[in-house]
Amino acid sequence: MKQSITIISIFFFTTFYVNAQTIERQVIGAAGTTFSNANITAEFTVGETATATISNGIVTFSQGFHQETIKLEIFINPKIYLQGAALSPNTGEENLMRDDLRVASLVPTTSPYTDGLTCDASVFNTTGANAIVDWVWIELRAATDNTSILYSTSALLQRDGDIVATDGVSVLSFNAAVDNYFIAIKHRNHLGIMTSTAILIDTTSADFTNASNQITFGNNAQTTSGMPNGITVMWSGNANNDTVIQYSGITPDTPAILSEILNDPGNFLNFPTYVVSGYNANDVNMNGSTQYSGTNPDTPLILQNVLAHPGNFLNFSTYQITEQLPENN
Repeated sequence: MKQSITIISIFFFTTFYVNAQTIERQVIGAAGTTFSNANITAEFTVGETATATISNGIVTFSQGFHQETIKLEIFINPKIYLQGAALSPNTGEENLMRDDLRVASLVPTTSPYTDGLTCDASVFNTTGANAIVDWVWIELRAATDNTSILYSTSALLQRDGDIVATDGVSVLSFNAAVDNYFIAIKHRNHLGIMTSTAILIDTTSADFTNASNQITFGNNAQTTSGMPNGITVMWSGNANNDTVIQYSGITPDTPAILSEILNDPGNFLNFPTYVVSGYNANDVNMNGSTQYSGTNPDTPLILQNVLAHPGNFLNFSTYQITEQLPENN
């Protein structure tokens, strides 16, 4: 069956394949030019109409006005580990993050970040290494100014650390030109990270998990605490969603957890050991439940991180772990 499509449709989609067919030039006018890629070459007009229908048996260009519209697209393959989901791994799966939130059907189909992207609920049916752990936020920043965010999007994180598109499997893409960019990655209760240099992005892999080849901006931007040998992860414990992790002091994260527990309608006796189930930032160990003190509390992880930070050589519980992004320094 003949495929009929206008030229504006061809240029709107960047991944249009026509078996490497070429249509000969037949557009003649005062203004216009030729656009081509590996699969197709075609004329377009500026301010004038095409007066004849052109076909090569595969694609038909109809009569009428044709205008160039080019959509650029680049692909990246970032890889990260979240400390909260990487601690206490399942037996035999030490190099995979836990997907407790997915197992408990707590990961929302709508992103918690500002773009509000959505995914189909069936995305969370996948198990194994490609099962979804949580939503993350990705930024491409200008090579000439690493505080300038040019492009950003929500994405999904798999258990093996791969960050993928909202279908849960596809490589993450941006409508942007191939160029050098800083890549920044954020999570709702972990400290954000960024590449130390701008890297050329085409189909680029950015592995933030390799402890022997750390690519992060700043000092001690990630941690190896509690991780398998050779693995580095994003710091967990940023419950109040600022730019530091602190156990006690001026801007501590632990009061947010206590407030969550004491203000829950079900905790009418105000027990600090009460457990709140659900998807929220105070669940810093990402097991689907939040507890201030008791059998599986979230607060010890914050204290452990503060005491384990290489900069806290005096072991102060008031020490602040600062997010290593340029706007915070």
